Amino acid sequence: MTPRIKICCIRDEAERALAVRAGADALGFVGPMPSGPGVLAMERIAPLVEGVPPGVSAFLLTAEIEPGAIIAAARQSRCPVIQLVDAVEPEAIEAVRRALPGRRLVQVVHVRGPDDVQVARRAAPRVHAILLDSGDPDAAVKRLGGTGRTHDWALSRAIVEAVDRPVFLAGGLTPENIGHAIARVRPFGVDVCTGVRRGGRLDADRLARFVAAARRAS
Repeated sequence: MTPRIKICCIRDEAERALAVRAGADALGFVGPMPSGPGVLAMERIAPLVEGVPPGVSAFLLTAEIEPGAIIAAARQSRCPVIQLVDAVEPEAIEAVRRALPGRRLVQVVHVRGPDDVQVARRAAPRVHAILLDSGDPDAAVKRLGGTGRTHDWALSRAIVEAVDRPVFLAGGLTPENIGHAIARVRPFGVDVCTGVRRGGRLDADRLARFVAAARRAS
């Protein structure tokens, strides 16, 4: 199966168009974050989402953990998929699901050690998908994505095998390593931000090579 390809940190109409032309299955729009690339003011996201063509999913990345704030951000963004980049309590997720029954929820798990296999296993029943990243939510200034760092793909593979939800792989993916990453982890989808950029901007050559390598790997 060809993994779904999500291009994250979309900043403007030009990057949106470039990612769609390259064959992205999903686009990620980054709401307010404590750190990391691609952050947009919330009022900028909805106009970009309106231009996402049918067949391409729009993800809102939110660092909010309280249900009211998550619900408000989801509604303002108009994204059909909400990516929770920090740990959210089970009761808060249930409240979000009740308020937004048509939205899909993706819980990020920052893979730092063997215990995260159980973290993913506990989170999976409450959400529609899991996304594995390489952040550090315990840092003084939280790092919740866009680090450009890989993590232990053996743990990622263990999570894929342990949960009954689709799993996206993120964290330090590039055109050079994506084939090996897919072969090791066998994820449902892959998610890239910094690995297809030059000088902070989405780069057509790196993006095309990433998509081609991901498709070859399948």
